[in-house]
Amino acid sequence: MPAWQWLLDAAGVLLLLVLGYGISLILRRRLLSRNGGTFELSYRARTSRPGRGWLLGLGRYSGETLEWFRIFSLSPRPKRSWQRGRLVYEGRRDPEGPEQLSLYPDHLVIACLTPDGEIELAMGPASLTGLQAWLESGPPGTLRGV
Repeated sequence: MPAWQWLLDAAGVLLLLVLGYGISLILRRRLLSRNGGTFELSYRARTSRPGRGWLLGLGRYSGETLEWFRIFSLSPRPKRSWQRGRLVYEGRRDPEGPEQLSLYPDHLVIACLTPDGEIELAMGPASLTGLQAWLESGPPGTLRGV
């Protein structure tokens, strides 16, 4: 078989793999949204360099837990999760410098305290309102804060 046919076959296989990956991401997003809505939620994994270390993802409230899923992963399990009673909202700010290119448009950077230290999340204004309402609506008698 000539080399051009091998290249054509390889390109076809590569195209099928990319198409399969894209369809899998769409199906995963639908499955994650099935038990409640998801929203765009970015997580700052590394804080060593200012404005860097952001990972795009999806957020979902699941009972007493805020779950975070990487956007380009096929895993059905959350990469990170935070308990409502152990998450304290500290404030918000607008993205600065390189963060504006790393995050979704119109997202705000949110600072929260956890028992493990401060974390930064990024979400839209409507999602921030939802987060604040979710944090304030904890069951009576539960301990709040870190």
